[in-house]
Amino acid sequence: MNNLLTDIAGVRVGHADDARLGSGVTAVIFDRPAVAAMDVRGGGPGTREGALLDLANTVERIDAIALAGGSAFGLEAGAGIQAWLAEHGRGFELRGAIIPIVTGAICFDLLNGGDKNWGRFAPYRDLGYVAAAAASTTFALGSVGAGLGANTATLKGGLGSASAKTSDGVSIAALAVVNAVGTVTVGDGPWFWAAPFEIGGEYGGRGLPANFTPDMLEMRIKGGGAATPVENTTLAVVVTDAFLTKPQARRLAMIAQTGFARAIYPVHGPLDGDVVFAAATGERHIDPLVGLTELGMVAANVTARAIARGVYAATALPFAGALPAWRDRFG
Repeated sequence: MNNLLTDIAGVRVGHADDARLGSGVTAVIFDRPAVAAMDVRGGGPGTREGALLDLANTVERIDAIALAGGSAFGLEAGAGIQAWLAEHGRGFELRGAIIPIVTGAICFDLLNGGDKNWGRFAPYRDLGYVAAAAASTTFALGSVGAGLGANTATLKGGLGSASAKTSDGVSIAALAVVNAVGTVTVGDGPWFWAAPFEIGGEYGGRGLPANFTPDMLEMRIKGGGAATPVENTTLAVVVTDAFLTKPQARRLAMIAQTGFARAIYPVHGPLDGDVVFAAATGERHIDPLVGLTELGMVAANVTARAIARGVYAATALPFAGALPAWRDRFG
C-alpha cells in the first residue's frame, strides 16, 4: 500500500500542469471500465457528463475521470483524456464506433495570479491528453495537476490521496483536489480538522489543539464578505475494489461526502461546488448492508485524510499575493 488512489488495482493517475498558467489537470484512468456514480453537495458545481451518472440513466461504467482547474474552461480536459483513450481503442463500442466514457469536474483557479491569457483556445484539452498519457501507479501530491492552482481560505490548497482497507480486506482509496472556501486547519494554527483520522503522521502528526477557543471556531472563508459561489470547490474520487451496483456506488459517494465535513470548515455551502465520484472495479463481493456501511465509513475517513494530505504537501505559488503553504507557516 502506497497510501494512494492507485492502491486499487487497475487504477492509474496522471498529472499535467503549467507553472506559468498556475493550473493543471489530473486524469484518473481505469484499465477496465468501472461502475461509477456521483454525489454533488456544493452549491456551485461544474461537471462533465454528470447526467450520465444519474441512476435513471443507462450507462453504468466509465473509462476515466477528468479533474481540472480553469473553471468552465477546464471541462475541455475530459476531451483530451477521451482522445487519448480513443487512440488506444478504449471506450463503449457500438457497431464499430468506440466512444470513451469520461466524466469529470472542475475547480476555479482563475484569480490565483497565473497567466490566463491563453488566446482563442484554453489549454485544458491538451493538458488532459498529456495527463492521460502520463497516468501511472505512482503520482505526486500537493501543488500538481488539478491541484496546482488550488487555494483554501487561509493556506495553499492542493491534491492529496489516501487509502485503507475494511476489516474484511476490501480496499478503498480517495484522491482529492482541495480548493475550498473554508479552512482545512483549526483557526490560524497548524492543526488539521482531519487530525483524528491521521495515520502514521501523514500530515504532520500535530493532532488537535488542547483547547478550542471561540476564535478558532469563527468562520474563515475565501474572499470574506465578497465570496462568490464560482470560486471554490473540493473534488474527490473514491475508488474501491468491491463489486457495487450503480446505486450502491452512489450511496458510497454520499457517505464519502462525510469526509469533507471532517476535514473542511465550513463545507457544502452555497459558495462551494463540492463533488464526489465513486467507482468500483468489482473484484470483491461485500454484504450490501453492513458491508457497504463499513465501506462508506472507511471511505469518509480516507477522503478526510486525502484532503489534509493535499494541503500538507502543497507548495506556494510564485505569484504576488499568493497564499502561504502549510509548510511555509508551520515547518
